[in-house]
Parts: sequence; structure tokens; C-alpha cells
Amino acid sequence: MVEGLELLTGKAPKPHKGKAMTLGDGSRVAVIGAGPAGSMFSYFFLSMAETIGLDVNVDIFEPRGFCHRGPAGCNHCGGIVSESLVQRLATEGIRLPDCVVQRGIESYTLHMDVGDVEIATPLMEKRIAAIYRGNGPRSSEPLDTHSFDGYLLDLAKQKGARVIPRLVTGLRREKDSMTVQCADQSSDTYELAVVATGVNSRLTEMLGNESGEFTHPDRTKTFICEFHLGRKLIRETFGPSMHVFLLDIPRLEFAALIPKGDYVTLCLLGEDIDEALIDKFFSAREVRERFPDGVIPGHVCHCYPRINIREATPVYGDRLVLIGDSGTTRLFKDGIGAAYRTSKAAAKTAVFHGVSAEDFKNYYAPLCRKISNDNRVGKFVFSVATVVQKARFARRGILSMTATEQQQVDSPRRMSGVLWDLFSGSASYTDVFIRTLHPAYVGNLLRNLVAANLPGGRSRDRRNADEGNGRVRH
Repeated sequence: MVEGLELLTGKAPKPHKGKAMTLGDGSRVAVIGAGPAGSMFSYFFLSMAETIGLDVNVDIFEPRGFCHRGPAGCNHCGGIVSESLVQRLATEGIRLPDCVVQRGIESYTLHMDVGDVEIATPLMEKRIAAIYRGNGPRSSEPLDTHSFDGYLLDLAKQKGARVIPRLVTGLRREKDSMTVQCADQSSDTYELAVVATGVNSRLTEMLGNESGEFTHPDRTKTFICEFHLGRKLIRETFGPSMHVFLLDIPRLEFAALIPKGDYVTLCLLGEDIDEALIDKFFSAREVRERFPDGVIPGHVCHCYPRINIREATPVYGDRLVLIGDSGTTRLFKDGIGAAYRTSKAAAKTAVFHGVSAEDFKNYYAPLCRKISNDNRVGKFVFSVATVVQKARFARRGILSMTATEQQQVDSPRRMSGVLWDLFSGSASYTDVFIRTLHPAYVGNLLRNLVAANLPGGRSRDRRNADEGNGRVRH
């Protein structure tokens, strides 16, 4: 986290032509922020350096302790990791223990005003894991759990990273180094500074405002809260399912209730979530019905974190690179997956190529552009979803098609797969969009749109939904 900044005044620096900017034995790297991006960068960087016999030092600046419950250890995230990412991390030597995974999510239950339908995982590798980024909500009882972020930080420390529990207040470029300044007036120099603070710290904003070198990420406000219901009640009312809501509420792009141990996490994503939107969401019948006796309990913990909705530009400079939410991340979904991809690419660039702006431009920026281009497709996909939210006939067609697919064993579940990947972020937005253009998908959707809206169609949908673990409303 960063509260103040003295950084990078003047024009954007030009790459040094006479002297290559590479790291050697004894080089020092500062990682600002110990969330998933910062910890995974440190882990990958030290692992790669070890493979080529490079003796380097990594200092991670992080004033928070992820072993604390509530705001002191919170990292402001819904806490969902896809099984495909869990498997990719395992190939990197990052195997999530049982104490980190709060709950295995085996299905999505989609709630709309026209009915509900449960969507089973298309494949076993597409299951979802619910985690806590910190160590649990405010006032929660000590449990035998471990925060996801704390676990990753421990892995980085095992690789040799040193954690410095100080608040960074300044970052300044020298001729051949970067100077990191802290709140206690201490400072030190490094050959590379890695910004991994996310967008809720002041660093990325000040990078854009106080230098001519960067444009900070565009952000929007979201809402996350925790309900304490107890494991038995959660098992009876929510089961091993993540409950997603497709409701006609302006500015709301995504809403989900995620069961985690004794708690249920509510995550609202969209355009500057405010109290009026939250009240409208809680007043919806589809939401109230999810809770015992139709009464929404008071939440024990809540926050309004901001998320990155458009990348910083550029995401690099000489001896400086922005990773994870600080630079480029996926729109609305799979932020941890984006942290994994950007941290690994940045580490690979620094170890095997160099730390100049030109090095990051050639070897790191292409991945960021790929993520950004996919996000543009994602914005179009969500704009289509907004149209569906406002069209009752379209919601009936989607419910009919999904419920019918859930009854089928061997037939392709095209709508179910599209919804699963859109909710979970398991596939790119581009891949999801291309699948919606398949003739069989379009044909089935049109057929269900007609059938579900004809006289008698709702009765057929009721039978299909009941058989597919769903429910249709008039």
C-alpha cells in the first residue's frame, strides 16, 4: 500500500542504449504489495532465477497481516478460484491445501424473475473453489483455516523473499535504480520495483496524477458483504452451489451469493454500486427467497472495493512494472487468474530478458494487450446480458434452453457451458462469444425463445425446470 508519492517527474524515460538493464548476482527487487500478484511474482521470480544460478534478493513491502480477521487482513475480493486455475497452480508447485479452500462449488443456480435453474459443472475440471483472501470476516470465530493470500506469501518466503511490514509512501527513479520510501522515513534502492498494490491503494492513482508517464486504471465501485448463517443452515439452503442472479436492476452486471464455511459472501459487480442499488437488490423477491423465512439477516462485514475496468497505460517503465489489478486484469471475473498470468510473465521478462521499458514492452506488454482485447469483447458480452436483463421473453428462452440441457446426458450443453464460463471466468470472453455464434447454439436459442413464449410454453418450461432441478415462475 502507498499513501504518498514522489515519482517519475518529467517525460517518459527512454531506454538506455549504451548499457543493458539486466539483473545480476546481488541485484535487489522491491515488490510493493503481497496480494496474489505480488506473492506469485516473488515465487516465480526466485524460482526462475534459481534455475539459471542467479543470486538475487526480493523484498516484499506489505503492512497488513493476512492472518488477521476482518478489515485488518481483508483483501476485498469475492474469493472464487476456478478448478482449471487450481490445476495450473499445482503444475507450478502451488498446491492449495484443504485449509485454504473454504468450499468446493459444484454447480451454479441461476435465479431470474421467470424461474430458477441449477447448472451442473460441464466437466470435473470446471469446478469452483471458494476461498478467503484474508482470514475470515469481522467477528468470526477462529477456525482451522488459512487465507489464500497468506498461503501464497508463505510460499514466496520459503523461496527466499523477505517481507518488510512497512507502508510505502514514496517511489522515485534514480539513474540506475528505484528508491522506495516508507512511512517511517526509511528508504532503500532497488534495481527493479514491482507495483502489485491493486487499485484500492493510492499508488496507481498517484502514478497517473503526478507523473507524465502513466495513466492509472479506470475503476468502478463494487459491494461485498458477509452473512453469518452457520454450516448446517448453509448446507440446507445453499448446498454446494453458487447462486447467481440475473435481474432487471440498472447498473448491476453480476450478483452472486457464495457459500464459505459458516458464512455466505455476497458480491455485487457493476457500475458504481451504491446504497440505492443495494436496497433494490435486497428487495427483490428472488434474493429474499434464498434466505430462511425470506428475511435477509444483517451482515457482519462489508466493504465497497474498487475494481479495475480498464488497464493502466503503459504497464511498465525502466526498472518498473505494474502487475495484477495495478496494471491489467480481467473484466469483472478471474482477477486471481490474471494476477497469475501477469506476475509470471513479468518475472520471466525480468529474469531472462531485462528490466528496461523496452524489455517489458517486447516480452510483457503483449500478454497485457491480449487481456485488454479480451476485455473489450467482454464489455460487448455484458452489454448483451444487459439487454437480456430487460427482456422477459429472452429470460424465458434462456431458462427453457438451460433447463432442457440439464436433463440431457450426452447432448451438448451449449447454453449451460456459456453461462458457466461467463459466471466463473473459466474461459476467455472471446471464446464465450465465439461459442454463441455456433449455428446449433443460435438455432436452439431461437427455438426455445419461441416455445417458451407461446401459449402453453410456460407449462412445458415448468416440467423441464422441475426435471432439471429448476423452477419456473409465471
